[in-house]
Amino acid sequence: MPPASEAAVAPNAVLLVEDRAVEHGAVRVLTLNRPAKRNALDTALTRALRDALDAADRDPAVRAVVLTGNGRGFCAGADLSEFAHLTPDDPDAVLERAALTARVQTQMQQLSVPVVSAVRGAAVGGGAGLAIGADMAVAGTDLKLGYPELKHSIVPALVMTGLVRHLGRKLAFELISTGRLLTAAEACAHGLVNRVVEPEDVLPTAMGIAETWAAVAPRAIGAAKDLFYRVADLPTDAAMRAGQDVNALMRGFRR
Repeated sequence: MPPASEAAVAPNAVLLVEDRAVEHGAVRVLTLNRPAKRNALDTALTRALRDALDAADRDPAVRAVVLTGNGRGFCAGADLSEFAHLTPDDPDAVLERAALTARVQTQMQQLSVPVVSAVRGAAVGGGAGLAIGADMAVAGTDLKLGYPELKHSIVPALVMTGLVRHLGRKLAFELISTGRLLTAAEACAHGLVNRVVEPEDVLPTAMGIAETWAAVAPRAIGAAKDLFYRVADLPTDAAMRAGQDVNALMRGFRR
């Protein structure tokens, strides 16, 4: 991945990649960079984000990742201008894009490196999915988060799983069926974000969280993250057995 200096001289890239040195390694900052389109997710940006997340997970120098957006908004969801080309006349392209989107919407929780989203302004549709799909989320007081796809006669199919797993069914269905946007205070009250701060403090706050993670041994935080998501989907007895296994292995993680 390019160093910070290269990210700074490539302003036309759809995704900016910057490594910020911290005491124990680096925090990699990934910035969605289509501000004129409110960072809408076209195929190029979605591919770039998928590849950048995988690269961060493979890089032993990277201890944590911050995902943010350039401009006043985090991400406006899918780039609807591409939909004119994603039709039944080209089924391979339709299936490829669906698989790509599904991968990115679930990818952050599958990485061993922890990810925090730094979210200002609009985070809607696929953008909302990315915001809450990180391990932690910091939101600005200007946050507007929701799923307005039905207003465009689109089913929010690939973001629905993440939303339902984060919220109770009644509120999740309300957001999907009405397109109502949550404020930052509501998102925090419902556990969708961890911190609400002034917009100018969003990235520094997310960096502070990432630097805390960076101070932890990578094998330990990777194992903790993996176990956390596994036990969430297991019955209690199976979850405790998985915890016992990691409890035994963790003895080798101590410095």
